[in-house]
Amino acid sequence: MSTTGLDAVMPYDDALAKFDPVLGLEVHVELNTATKMFCGCAVEFGGEPNIRTCPVCLGLPGSLPVVNGKAVEAAIRIGLALNCNIAEWCRFARKNYFYPDVPKNFQTSQYDEPIAFDGHVEVEVDGETYAIEIERAHMEEDAGKSLHVGGADGRLQGASHSLMDYNRAGTPLIEIVTKPIEGTGAKAPQVARAYVAMIRDLVKALKVSDARMEQGSVRCDANVSLRPIGREEYGLRTETKNVNSLRSIERALTYEITRQAALLDSGQRVHQETRHFAEESGTTSPGRSKEQAEDYRYFPEPDLVPVAPSREWVEELRGTLPEQPALRRKRLTAEWGFSELEMRDVISAGALDLIEATVVAGSAAQPARKWWMGELSRKANDTGVELEDVAMTPVQVAELQGLVEAKTINDKLARQVIEGVLAGEGDPKAVVEARGLAVVSDDGALSEAVDTAIEANPDIADKIRSGKVQAAGALIGAVMKAMRGQADAGRVRELILEKLG
Repeated sequence: MSTTGLDAVMPYDDALAKFDPVLGLEVHVELNTATKMFCGCAVEFGGEPNIRTCPVCLGLPGSLPVVNGKAVEAAIRIGLALNCNIAEWCRFARKNYFYPDVPKNFQTSQYDEPIAFDGHVEVEVDGETYAIEIERAHMEEDAGKSLHVGGADGRLQGASHSLMDYNRAGTPLIEIVTKPIEGTGAKAPQVARAYVAMIRDLVKALKVSDARMEQGSVRCDANVSLRPIGREEYGLRTETKNVNSLRSIERALTYEITRQAALLDSGQRVHQETRHFAEESGTTSPGRSKEQAEDYRYFPEPDLVPVAPSREWVEELRGTLPEQPALRRKRLTAEWGFSELEMRDVISAGALDLIEATVVAGSAAQPARKWWMGELSRKANDTGVELEDVAMTPVQVAELQGLVEAKTINDKLARQVIEGVLAGEGDPKAVVEARGLAVVSDDGALSEAVDTAIEANPDIADKIRSGKVQAAGALIGAVMKAMRGQADAGRVRELILEKLG
């Protein structure tokens, strides 16, 4: 047994030898509708606090909500993609609780009548498939955001006071809730990560969310409990709230399993509570107790009519579903000739759509992967932006690769072209022309540079004359350096061998 902070933990392998984890995952997806769930305020990330509010999303007396039709459509499409049944009739409810980020003192949500229910999906981890049952996917609105002042790094602990930003209040949310996930054993954290990744990819493919976990548009409440091996009864669970990265989901669950195992093994009990994950330490800390059933005093929302999607509309929406992300990955892996490891790296980097668009624009798949996973990925990391936000389009990357294949530029010059494109100097062809980056293949200029290199390196020239052809690399390097990397290396090699017999 060891300790992390104030909590004892058990080595992970020891914990899994004694206890069986049971998961429950609640994924919240912010929709990318133009306006909020029940009013006309714009949905945008960031901005000055409290500039996107109105009487409806602030819950002022006399204001009346109206359901966002696009949000309902998105909810149905998500439900269908998760193989759920779509309700013929459902309604909203008021979930009553008092907290500063809920300006109405209730959240408009769905309680016992969700729009989608009884679904199922599969995820794959290390070649093994895990079935996950979906209990429900329901519509609701997001809360506002608390800004804690005076503490460390904006945290509540140590803060002197808090400020409220209600811009996010009322943003359309779909909450996807699994049934208990059993039988994952030691792979439980990885299965949870794979499931949330699948949800992220799915809603992105559906184009109903920008799925940016770092901005909170996909986040997960991760529940886990332990039971002794061989026992059927569930243990008491904890719920780690609002985890917003795949890595953090895996780390938070791994830590919770080791922490709960240490408690149970020492004869103590797990407190049923919410917990918060600390990215820096990889640990969780207590939030609020959930030992007693919370009474939210749900009752039907009196200001909204029920939602009753026709079967014709549901089937019409079913016809709009894209290819399932897992099937798409398998198809593209085969079409592009990628290894499983290459495709896994592409997915992790968020480069799949970019590579596909580059291929559609005319590039082969492997060169497209090379540019997006290499130079452009480094540029994204250096500037602290997502790969999809770098200032170079798939069409421009395809044009760049075309210039390389035409031997207008080489790979080294291509990196300078990328710098020019990212600096706003135009498309690759324009950058090549403006910077004078085209490869020199004129025999006159190359011959002169080769003569200079031979004259400056007589020992190397003698080695080549004696049959050590591999020594030509040193002269080629000298010519390339003299011509700032713009010489046609193949033609330089030919000239050197011609001149030295």
